[in-house]
Amino acid sequence: MAYVVTDLCIKCKYMDCVEVCPVDCFYEGETMLVINPDECIDCGVCEPECPAEAINPDTAPGLEKWMALNAEYSQKWPNVTQKGEPPADADAHKGEEGKFEKYFNSEPGSGS
Repeated sequence: MAYVVTDLCIKCKYMDCVEVCPVDCFYEGETMLVINPDECIDCGVCEPECPAEAINPDTAPGLEKWMALNAEYSQKWPNVTQKGEPPADADAHKGEEGKFEKYFNSEPGSGS
């Protein structure tokens, strides 16, 4: 069991989740965060901290695409252990539809 970051994180990347994670299982891309499913201990403290409501348990239906994306990019992107600044326009993208198709890219973030 693990938690999964979905497209609701894209262009928001608030990082409140990073601050509370006891095992540092978040990885940073340029436009979103992902969770390493092998490192996540399923504690659930990150889910209620996400203002974008982008984190779900992997038992929720319809998350197969996001589970695969989290697993893949947590191997490619740098680990992030400290809360950074969200994008200046994060609030404007909160709840926006179709963010994956519009804004996702595979470039790594800066990590911490």
